[in-house]
Amino acid sequence: MNKPLAAYLRPNSLNEYIGQKHLVGEGAILRNAIESGNIPSMILWGPPGVGKTTLANIIANRLFCPFYSLSAINSGVKDVREVIEKAKQGDRAILFIDEIHRFSKNQQDSLLGAVEQGIITLIGATTENPSFEVITPLLSRCQVFILKNLEKEDLMQLIDKAIEYYKENENKAIEVKETRALMRISGGDARKLLNAIEIVVTQLGEDTIITNEKVSTIIQQNLTSYDKKGEMHYDIISAFIKSIRGSDPNAAVYWLARMVNSGEDALFIARRMVILASEDIGMANPNAMLLSNACFEAVNKIGYPECRIILSQMAVYLATSPKSNSTYMAIEKALSIVEKTGDLPVPLHLRNAPTSLMKEIGYSKDYKYAHDYENNFIPIQFMPDGLIGEKLYETGNNPKEKEILKHLGMMWKDYYNY
Repeated sequence: MNKPLAAYLRPNSLNEYIGQKHLVGEGAILRNAIESGNIPSMILWGPPGVGKTTLANIIANRLFCPFYSLSAINSGVKDVREVIEKAKQGDRAILFIDEIHRFSKNQQDSLLGAVEQGIITLIGATTENPSFEVITPLLSRCQVFILKNLEKEDLMQLIDKAIEYYKENENKAIEVKETRALMRISGGDARKLLNAIEIVVTQLGEDTIITNEKVSTIIQQNLTSYDKKGEMHYDIISAFIKSIRGSDPNAAVYWLARMVNSGEDALFIARRMVILASEDIGMANPNAMLLSNACFEAVNKIGYPECRIILSQMAVYLATSPKSNSTYMAIEKALSIVEKTGDLPVPLHLRNAPTSLMKEIGYSKDYKYAHDYENNFIPIQFMPDGLIGEKLYETGNNPKEKEILKHLGMMWKDYYNY
């Protein structure tokens, strides 16, 4: 086998594509766009091995237009400009950028004009939240499609395809008697699953029966080969973040060392700690956000090998900080309410009144300026009608937020149940 099994089984059409039915199933939004030939620039956001690159290739094949592919790991502004110049020679071209979150602001800026003018249709693939990793001007010109980990049914289809491949191309009658170990190892990642099957089949030799025990033993013995594409990168960063969230500085530094030793992008590690400082520590220790951002800036300036010390200090600081996800939960609850209630009108007294007409119809009337009152506070309605008294921010159980709770309780006792 000259190519990896995953490459042989890569689908070439939507009918062969496995998973993501919410996007490419019959009547789904992205499938309709592809079949109509009218696709927007887009960001495909999802975990590794769920079909982002494959989907980009299928789109290119379907539209019969020039297809250019760049990897943000080893491409720069010069490469982007070269593609744009080539694209100008024709009517339409697709530019696929894998791991677009690794592009700097300047690199992403270089795409703006061509995307806006329709010279290229951009398809960016990312495993990171594009809200944080893609610049706002570019994100506003793209539609974001969220891809999900493959379901068990999808993974079973892949196993069947692998069995069929070995039967037809290598005359091997593979029998998969048990699938639990394969499912666990794959974690919903098609590439991981097929990589595991390929290694197991190779190691089994003449033996063609696959069991949970055989899979676990062979993969453990061949862990380096199994992870040759770097899939473990995602597992280790997950273990690192969960160790910090779980307040274990020893485990956090261990997983950090694993990443440093493998040459992981230091800014990627620092960026994830900035996110964690807000999501998992938040109001329990607001300084965590300031220090994690300072860590990011320091790592950016210093680089390896010395920045490992800065990363270690930050990991220990975050792991030993009190934890609260109250602000994360607040925005999630608020977004849920916005989705259900739509765009509720802004109360008249909160509206801006730059013209006399607006003042006449009541804009800004009865608004009370907080600084005119004792302690710079006066309780008035800030929520839209229909949401008065709706409490989104629930204080966490930590010393800092207990102080906040007491403060809010004194101010808002007539509005919220603090």
